[in-house]
Amino acid sequence: MADTKREIERKYESDESGLPDLTGVAGVASVVDKGVAELDAVYYDTPDERLAAASITLRRRTGGDDAGWHLKFPVSSGVRDEIRAPLSETLPRDLAGLVRSRVREAELVPLVRLRSTRDVRDLLDEDGALLAEVSVDAVHAERLTGGGRTAQWSEIEVELADDGDPAFLDKVEKKLRKAGVRPSASPSKLARALRETAAPKKGKAAKGKSAKGKSAKDTVAKGEQGKKGKKGKKGGGGAGKPGGAAEHVLAYIRVQRDAIVELDPAVRRELFDSVHSMRVATRRLRSTLKSYGKVLDRTVTDPIGEELKWLAGELGVGRDHEVLAERVTEALAGMPESLVVGSVRTRVRTWVEAGSSGSRRALIAALDGERYLALLRTLDAVIAEPPLSKGAGGDPEKVIGKAVSRAFGKVSDLVEAALAQPSGAERDLSMHEARKKGKRARYAAEAATPLLGAPAKQLVRDMKSLQSLLGDHQDSVMAREALRDLAFQAGQAGESSFTYGVLYGREERRAELAEAALPEAWRTITADSAF
Repeated sequence: MADTKREIERKYESDESGLPDLTGVAGVASVVDKGVAELDAVYYDTPDERLAAASITLRRRTGGDDAGWHLKFPVSSGVRDEIRAPLSETLPRDLAGLVRSRVREAELVPLVRLRSTRDVRDLLDEDGALLAEVSVDAVHAERLTGGGRTAQWSEIEVELADDGDPAFLDKVEKKLRKAGVRPSASPSKLARALRETAAPKKGKAAKGKSAKGKSAKDTVAKGEQGKKGKKGKKGGGGAGKPGGAAEHVLAYIRVQRDAIVELDPAVRRELFDSVHSMRVATRRLRSTLKSYGKVLDRTVTDPIGEELKWLAGELGVGRDHEVLAERVTEALAGMPESLVVGSVRTRVRTWVEAGSSGSRRALIAALDGERYLALLRTLDAVIAEPPLSKGAGGDPEKVIGKAVSRAFGKVSDLVEAALAQPSGAERDLSMHEARKKGKRARYAAEAATPLLGAPAKQLVRDMKSLQSLLGDHQDSVMAREALRDLAFQAGQAGESSFTYGVLYGREERRAELAEAALPEAWRTITADSAF
């Protein structure tokens, strides 16, 4: 099984003089010589160095006290998460999954071998606790492909102890700088090795192609998403060089595509909010493709939108139930004991656990599937060779402004329809549809913000406010459905359904308050809007 370690370190250039005296560093009571270790690491990447481009390193290392497979993800400058797995001949499956969104169908090959002679010192406080590990590394790098070029250098590495105060590294650096030692120009040994052993460039790669060398039209038309797409040339558009309005839309699409790729390993590692964030990125993409149909040919992008809908659904397996469960659980926890009758807490807890069962496995299976990879390839193709529509080259402010206006108009129609209806199922449905269209308008305005400025920013704020109001209403609708089911199950088991009825009534009241607040909220939004 892999485990994770937060690595906080700094690297410095070194020469023959070795390590300066660090006994004067504030807080250091002693410097302990830990001896010399011989390390031998082989770094893996795709032939075109996709992991290195994302500052991700994957290595198999022998020697030292942490021999095994190490996968490192950047967190911030000088901070990385290192995921470790036991030493084996082949890459462990867990680590392979974590780089899948980057590697795709490409092969991971041994790219560079680094052999280091590491002279280690421990910096200890007055209680003998470790503050940091300092090493002087004599490194020999060998490129394992393309001629076997080599390089060698020496560097100083200072790694903070687990749970240490990062400010301590500033104290060590101050001492090193006084001794004439300067920070390394390379963020990692691998980055330096790749640079110094790289082959001379023979020319630029062909532009405008995805990883498979196919345009979005090619990808969709050949069924790489499991659907048949059309090659339509709506309005004489077709694939071509983006400009005008298309440039702004594609910039937003690129950000969301990158978010999906970058969040993939975080989702697999179950990092906080990663599933929600990745789901939002898929929704933003889908909404953008729909909202800007005058810019990107929808005969090509609609099938992509269906695949994004599928991915959002996979990410939502268990997530919607989790949100609903939190709402019901919190409401139950806030009730006076006199209103909690029977085994309500046990039944609710069982319902919560049942809803989350298997959702994690289903999500990972989706991310490991070919359908997901095909979607990523198609998004690459949309960006590389966008399927442009007639309005793509038009005046950006005019084309994008109209798209945002259309999106806002659809929200307006649904809100007005909801306000005209009496309370009940039809109004609930209209408010739910208005919420979904509000999200689309918000994302359209987000994409337009760099171009349209303040009016688009205001619409984003307004749509967030509307989403919050309508979202609380929809959560109440869903909570009442769940409570009705729980009450029925309790009745079938001969238990009291009294508490569920109390909770139902409270949710009904919350929905009434949301409905009552909608007219004034909508008047404020329409007064603010420039669309």
